[in-house]
Amino acid sequence: MAGQSPVFTAFPEPCAAGYARTMLDALLNTHAVRRLIDLALEEDLGRGDVTTQAVVDPGATATAYLVAREPLVLAGLGVCTAVFQRVDASIQVVEHAKDGDRLPSGARAATYSGSATSLLAAERTALNFVQRLSGTATLAKAFVDAAAGSNLRIADTRKTTPGFRLLEKYAVRMGGASNHRFDLGSGVLIKDNHVAVAGGVGSAVRRTRGKIPHGLKIEVEVDSLAQLDEALDAGADIILLDNFSPVDIEKAVEKAGARKPKPLLEVSGGVTLENIARLARTGVDIASSGALTHSARAVDLALDIALDIAVDNAGTRT
Repeated sequence: MAGQSPVFTAFPEPCAAGYARTMLDALLNTHAVRRLIDLALEEDLGRGDVTTQAVVDPGATATAYLVAREPLVLAGLGVCTAVFQRVDASIQVVEHAKDGDRLPSGARAATYSGSATSLLAAERTALNFVQRLSGTATLAKAFVDAAAGSNLRIADTRKTTPGFRLLEKYAVRMGGASNHRFDLGSGVLIKDNHVAVAGGVGSAVRRTRGKIPHGLKIEVEVDSLAQLDEALDAGADIILLDNFSPVDIEKAVEKAGARKPKPLLEVSGGVTLENIARLARTGVDIASSGALTHSARAVDLALDIALDIAVDNAGTRT
């Protein structure tokens, strides 16, 4: 779109075969993520960019630098690039870092060059993605660091922003944490309301056992030591301890450790940066926190744009 006001058009269908070379490439090749990028651009650019049209020479070119304004863990750089190139396929990119890298304040993550109108039109949408995803990765890394030296696995939940689940869970991975279920079809997790309908923890686990593919594990949520005993007796593979006190978590670890095979224990509810180290010392296997995705702060990444100055044969700036 160089030399003219960018106009949003939808991604062509289908996407080229063989595009998925990396994890992020695979995500960008999904209809859900491509549709999300299109929706975000339509939201911001659907009626054009009247300010840029009025201020910027249509033929002007510029160079833009994506810069960290605070220490952070980078995530979503490929999405940021995809937004720029979605607006204008002729925009050139040099990436100076990769997702998962820790960047100090002042570090450049990427350089974009091309039509000034295209760079300005795509700026806010591109930043919205990379700031949000890098915020999630940065928070996930803080949780992982807080549990350092233990075997505790930090996991996310399904408490994600509608439409952003694939990208937010990707960002969690870039921060060094793990993913819980991606959706209701990817794993069995018997929650408190399932238990209420089924008539008890043990009944829910036993009813589930013969109705799911043999490769799926059964996880069940319990909110008391009595329910834990039911889950252990029913042979649950993973037991989620919901809002247990530290003392009761330690008792649960002791009870589960006496069973063969030993089920995995997950803690959830009230999991924070402040108590992760203490939870790690209890010996539980997994700590899941919705905060990784629903409460992560967007980090400060900025786009510094400089107009390219051309010089004619006489040495005059034009």
